[in-house]
Amino acid sequence: MRDMEELFAALGRSGFRRGFQLKVKESQYLRDKGVDVVLAHARDFIRQRIAPAIIANDGKQTPFRGHPVFIAQHATACCCRGCLEKWHRIPQGRALEPIEEQYLLEVVERWLRMQQNQ
Repeated sequence: MRDMEELFAALGRSGFRRGFQLKVKESQYLRDKGVDVVLAHARDFIRQRIAPAIIANDGKQTPFRGHPVFIAQHATACCCRGCLEKWHRIPQGRALEPIEEQYLLEVVERWLRMQQNQ
């Protein structure tokens, strides 16, 4: 896992990652539901779609729209196990540990709160 400041600095240098922003629909959803509810969804998405050791559709399991967490996952490279290995130094081929799941949730939360403040 990476230091949060180092990670966000690196994400800021990536044109692809920097290009993700919440659209009107996702921003409104975040405002309506609140950060706590959206983070509960994030916890479930991470557990179900990212945490298992083997993911049948790895690399395609995270949609690019439809929920603020999906956008946050792509913006922060928390979208698939390949990105986790490349960006977060979390190896593929094994289930995530609880501390790694919590780390990913904190990464997604930081990005969502940054979006709220724009």
